[in-house]
Amino acid sequence: MEDIREILTKLINKSISIEEAENLLKADLIENVSNLAQLDVFRKLRTGVPEVIYAEKKDLTVLLEIINKFLSHNNFVIISRYNETQEKKILEIYSDRENYSLTLNELGRIIIIKDVKFEFPKKGGKVGIITAGSSDIFVAEEAKIISKSMGCEVFTSYDVGIAGFHRIFPPLSKMIKNGVHVIIVCAGMEGTLPGVVSALVDIPVIGVPVSSGYGIGEKGKGALTTMLQSCSPGLLVVNIDNGFGAGASAALIANKIAK
Repeated sequence: MEDIREILTKLINKSISIEEAENLLKADLIENVSNLAQLDVFRKLRTGVPEVIYAEKKDLTVLLEIINKFLSHNNFVIISRYNETQEKKILEIYSDRENYSLTLNELGRIIIIKDVKFEFPKKGGKVGIITAGSSDIFVAEEAKIISKSMGCEVFTSYDVGIAGFHRIFPPLSKMIKNGVHVIIVCAGMEGTLPGVVSALVDIPVIGVPVSSGYGIGEKGKGALTTMLQSCSPGLLVVNIDNGFGAGASAALIANKIAK
């Protein structure tokens, strides 16, 4: 792979076009971290989706080294699904650093560390996020943070599931009036709500099965099956508890429409 200097030299010498240079710069840049991890630090430039450090089951020392290495290349880093020990150490290290600001979302188990001068650019996309129950909020909050980091305005309404079906109409009406481009619906148990919502609106709906439920459909399997089997058109489905995937996909759709 050519390095940045070689690409820029070719551009100055007019041996490649601006478009070719842009494509080369968007190619992967992989950074090794103690031979244990590889960072795709150009992912956001290439795809529009930021790389998120998935902290669950990571060794604390390795996690901290990855965070440090990532911040050496980027204005921000997003850490998801951390545990209490990891959270405590990250806060201890970064809370008092003057050149960084730290945002902690305990519901979504996401931490954002960013340069104090950096703000996520607004791209015009509008995303609605709905949960069937309060047990689904942790997934919704993960999706919200990801969509916001990708430049979207996010509208949320939680605990409006079909057990009290009348509750869905006021927040859904408000989202449509605000011009949302896509709606994420998180639901556990039997997972009916995403299909219902997609039958009421003329925009894409992303269903996220949540790992609640018991018996034969436990751990979100019942919700996933219901969403995949839905006869309501316009419903897309991500994996169980995949708030990141839902947030990223929704933001890509919304920002493309806004553009």
